[in-house]
Amino acid sequence: MGESVEPQLQYLEYYEDFLAKVRVLSGKIVAGDWMPDFVIGVGRGGLVPGVYVSHQLGVPMLSIDHSAKVPGFADDLLARVAAMSAEGKKLLFIDDINDSGGTIEYIRARLDEGGCNRETTRFAVVINNLSSQAEVDLWAETIDRKDDKRWFVFPWEAVATRESITEEALSVPERLA
Repeated sequence: MGESVEPQLQYLEYYEDFLAKVRVLSGKIVAGDWMPDFVIGVGRGGLVPGVYVSHQLGVPMLSIDHSAKVPGFADDLLARVAAMSAEGKKLLFIDDINDSGGTIEYIRARLDEGGCNRETTRFAVVINNLSSQAEVDLWAETIDRKDDKRWFVFPWEAVATRESITEEALSVPERLA
């Protein structure tokens, strides 16, 4: 096995910078012709931006914890929100980054299984990877993983040790290569 390359950690730790990105995202939603009935923060990374967007839009927030990987936990909640969508409720899912697209594709598949109406759902992220396998509807900033190998460390992650952040980054080497 080859030697691991030390990841280039990009700390997004300044509150003002993060808040500016969230305001860009909220501004795009307000400027559009679609307003959600609920914001759904995707855990862990989408919870903080979801709360901010929820407050800025004045709509309630729900949460789905996909990151814990507890069998059935997120799936049960996704089935519930899929039913809400089928009833016509407009749902805006928010995550911190659309990197590989795996999280968004997983959520879309579970929503489809639950009878979701795709016309009533949107996905928004703070940072969107243009090379991702999943497309999102709204974003504040774009990167392209073909060229940009930085590992983004969001404010809520910055309290972790450098070692644990590096370990997490190295757990997905295809994003860094």
